[in-house]
Amino acid sequence: MVDSARSHLLEQVRGYHDAQSAGPVPFIPGQTPILSSGAVLDAADREALVAAALDLRIASGAIATKFESSFARKLKRRKAVLTNSGSSANLLALSTLTSPTLGAEQLKPGDEVITVAAGFPTTVNPILQNGMVPVFVDIELGTYNTTVDRVEQAISPRTRAIMIAHTLGNPFPVAEIAELAAQHGLHLIEDNCDAVGSTYQGQLTGTFGRFSTVSFYPAHHLTMGEGGMLLSSDIKLAKLAKSFRDWGRDCWCEPGEDDRCLKRFDLQSGTLPASYDHKYVFSEIGYNLKSTDIHAALGLSQLAKLPDFIEARKRNWRQLREGLDGLPGLILPEATPGSDPSWFGFIITVKPEAGYTVPEIVDYLEARNIRTRRLFAGNLTRHPAYLGRPQRIPGPLTNSDIVTEQTFWIGVYPGISTEMIEYVLGTLKEFVATH
Repeated sequence: MVDSARSHLLEQVRGYHDAQSAGPVPFIPGQTPILSSGAVLDAADREALVAAALDLRIASGAIATKFESSFARKLKRRKAVLTNSGSSANLLALSTLTSPTLGAEQLKPGDEVITVAAGFPTTVNPILQNGMVPVFVDIELGTYNTTVDRVEQAISPRTRAIMIAHTLGNPFPVAEIAELAAQHGLHLIEDNCDAVGSTYQGQLTGTFGRFSTVSFYPAHHLTMGEGGMLLSSDIKLAKLAKSFRDWGRDCWCEPGEDDRCLKRFDLQSGTLPASYDHKYVFSEIGYNLKSTDIHAALGLSQLAKLPDFIEARKRNWRQLREGLDGLPGLILPEATPGSDPSWFGFIITVKPEAGYTVPEIVDYLEARNIRTRRLFAGNLTRHPAYLGRPQRIPGPLTNSDIVTEQTFWIGVYPGISTEMIEYVLGTLKEFVATH
């Protein structure tokens, strides 16, 4: 009876979705918003969410565990640790490396971590939040990533780690930087939040560093609404990360599970009594960064569509790049040599001699319902939050300043149709012709 009622409800959910989505929505140029990013959700996603809710999967459990293992296989890493956001995944990655159990590899307050100035705060904030010193390096225009030479020149005796994001899905030269990190005994953390499915030298991004991170915010390649993932092929580090995610507890039992180690009341830890319950022993200074099964159910449903999402992003980016080629006054994006990006956005820099400015072109696009975004924070060192904070800047941040003044990006996400791209191309060409 219960199973029958459940099946009937889910059938109604599918019917509701079909009724809500009946027929294609016509694109009206200038009226239909062309978003910079967004979630693409179908009947299977709606059904997955409702099914988890019907089962009252209100905490992290079996669905979250299944999503972790499925996503790890897809991204070719041995272990995945689900979090409540990509920002939390970044915090978790760096914080895990502060564990005293790592011995000589432990990161400590005052250690330097190399990162880029032109990025998003959540790649940098964990460095400061752990009492370390961000070392800001510049990027190059075109790829909008840093270079091996810039990173190498930034290394000092105090440098212990490198933490960099693949910009808008375009890989930084990660194989070479991973080799550089190995030569100097540095940890490498790849912020892969914008680049799921990108490859460098035929290898998936997010598989080069000790840790990589992913975001499932609606703007990203897959969505859980809110959520993130930390990935590693180092079993010891992954186990540590799970402890840091789950309050810092020593126990490795899943929620609702007891005594997997068969020594729940027999372990001696710290100065606690020998019979103290292992489920309440804490070995790290951790957080609660868990997600829920309801969120994970949506993630699992989305995962099946990842190949199509990636192909749509590549197709939209290619159409924009070919359509804008040769347009005067603009620096168009270039894939990093040796890479095949799973693009997050299409980035444009206005040349100083263009005869028009970024505010002018952005206003023109926005007035025609074409949404734009800046390259995140531009030069982070110029923001109020970072003024007066510990930092080192080993060289000029010339291109990071250019990005702050002269760069924006537009969307390529799968919800954008070929017809929409043609409208964007026509609007940009019209603007340039009249300015």
